[in-house]
Amino acid sequence: MSQSQQFRALVITETEPKTFSRKIETRNTDDLPAGDVLIRVHYSSLNYKDALSASGNRGVTRKFPHTPGIDAAGIVAQSSVEQFTEGEQVVVIGYDLGMNTDGGFGEYIRVPAGWVVKLPATLTPLEAMTYGTAGFTAAMSVDELVRNGVAPEDGEVLVTGATGGVGSMAVALLAKIGFNVVAATGKVESATDFLRKLGATSIISREEATDTSRPMLRSRWAGVVDCVGGEMLETALASTKSNAVVAISGLVASPKINTTVFPFILRGVRLVGIESADFPIQKRAALWQKLATDWKLDNLATLAREVTLDTLNPEIDTILAGGQTGRVIVNLT
Repeated sequence: MSQSQQFRALVITETEPKTFSRKIETRNTDDLPAGDVLIRVHYSSLNYKDALSASGNRGVTRKFPHTPGIDAAGIVAQSSVEQFTEGEQVVVIGYDLGMNTDGGFGEYIRVPAGWVVKLPATLTPLEAMTYGTAGFTAAMSVDELVRNGVAPEDGEVLVTGATGGVGSMAVALLAKIGFNVVAATGKVESATDFLRKLGATSIISREEATDTSRPMLRSRWAGVVDCVGGEMLETALASTKSNAVVAISGLVASPKINTTVFPFILRGVRLVGIESADFPIQKRAALWQKLATDWKLDNLATLAREVTLDTLNPEIDTILAGGQTGRVIVNLT
């Protein structure tokens, strides 16, 4: 495709200082940033970071007008590099996509070749976006537990924020590979059936998962995937078994924790930070391959619901209010 192409995109505009509008606009591929690969986006997904960008959060996006969307999957429309050819199915998540580079809430993106991964043959663009950054972050977390020696026979694994994008995917992935998963959520009444279907063996409330009364609590967790931070993470660290691994990726409760060195020096606990945006491309491709094969979820089609650009706006408000359950896919086909 050598000629420019018009396309639709959700555009966030600062209409006056600190006041932002969201509007679907017609754009031109000539207006996209420079890059090696032009991609016709078929699917994107909604993440908390997208909602922050769509609200004008300058910690995520510095310049407006801007199109959010940190996830995108589709086909190569044009490439200036040999490793990608027109018509190939590809996925882009992380790096600067949707932050300060126009993202997946538009029908086209243009990005550096180093951001692009060819989709494995056993994974469709829709399935890739059902995972998206949330599922990929969950997979990174689970991978850290497994690589650091946590095995199903070691005991229960806790997932906090279990109804969110990362949490729900972590529950499903851990259950897929045989772990006994305990899901912690603030939505016990409304989300129990959902979490059971994902594979959680038991569900506990936010209150049950929060006890900061002592620096060390009864040993329970062989591993933890923490998506919220704050007091639940403090409690999880204090409740670990010997040699447990705690993978952290979220801060929706708080970016701060008040803890001690006791879990680390008395129980040998390892705390692992998960950061998917700049994860090396070779490791990224290998993990996508795992998600497409050994770790591919049997119930992927049931883990997300689809919206369009035209119905995306209220979903942004829902995720900002903490009301999203599971994954929301944006269909741009």
